[in-house]
Amino acid sequence: MPRKGVKRTMDEIQKTLLAQVADLHEVPAGAYNIRANGSLAGRNTTANIDIVTKGDQPGIDIIIKPGTKNESVHIPVLLSESGIKETVYNDFYIGEDCDITIVAGCGIHNGGKDASEHSGIHRFFVGRHARVRYVEKHYGQGDGTGGRIMNPTTEITMEEGAHMELEMVQIKGIDSTQRKTEASLAQEASLVVREKLMTHGTQYARSDFAVALNGDGSTADVVSRSVAKEQSKQEFHANIVGNASCSGHTECDAIIMDEASVTALPALTANHVDAALIHEAAIGKIAGEQLIKLMTLGLTQEEAEEQIISGFLK
Repeated sequence: MPRKGVKRTMDEIQKTLLAQVADLHEVPAGAYNIRANGSLAGRNTTANIDIVTKGDQPGIDIIIKPGTKNESVHIPVLLSESGIKETVYNDFYIGEDCDITIVAGCGIHNGGKDASEHSGIHRFFVGRHARVRYVEKHYGQGDGTGGRIMNPTTEITMEEGAHMELEMVQIKGIDSTQRKTEASLAQEASLVVREKLMTHGTQYARSDFAVALNGDGSTADVVSRSVAKEQSKQEFHANIVGNASCSGHTECDAIIMDEASVTALPALTANHVDAALIHEAAIGKIAGEQLIKLMTLGLTQEEAEEQIISGFLK
């Protein structure tokens, strides 16, 4: 049975941010923790998912009982006041044989002159044979001159046979971001990462992935797709280390436009004779024949570019 939750009223800006980062237009079913402007805006726990406020630092512990299946937990963060800077530590303890979905994400509305910044450190401890789908979306808006800064860190420890899928999306409005993801995989554990990123203006984005394949039969597939427009800059760094009989793949595929800059530095380290590791990187502009084909159908060049980008990041 669900436990009694904590609910507080959100304003329209916060509701808009919530829809963007968590696809929520109303209070979600199941467990959730909504943080707004540094305070708790709503919380609900269930019989299988508990959420506990940390006593020593800002953040929460999310404890998911072994065997929990077909449940979800939402933990969005919303900043709608200019000048807020916070670092939050969230730890996820996922019991063995679970099958769950976790939806995170952060939305920043900055209508002032002072920078707003959120740094979220998420640590995942994934039990044996558990399956986790983790969705993290970042979004910024507002007509203020203050920066919208987001620095997410994701640390993952996976036990034997665990499987985790990460969908990490940042499409609009974040001026500066440094995204760090580290993972350690035991025997037969598997990790799938899909990053989607777009920058424009003078925005800067850096993504760092470091995956250690420590157990026999462990696998990792890390793929980033990005679009850099105008004068924005992007950096992609990925390092997969094979310490056992394992397989790993990392790929960066980027579209560059205008006066943007993209750097891709994939790296592989094999410390075992049966470590099979592959990396790929491709950076290029939109193909002219694609534009011409769409423009012959009646689209303007700008509309054609947007259509191609939308399909690329889908």
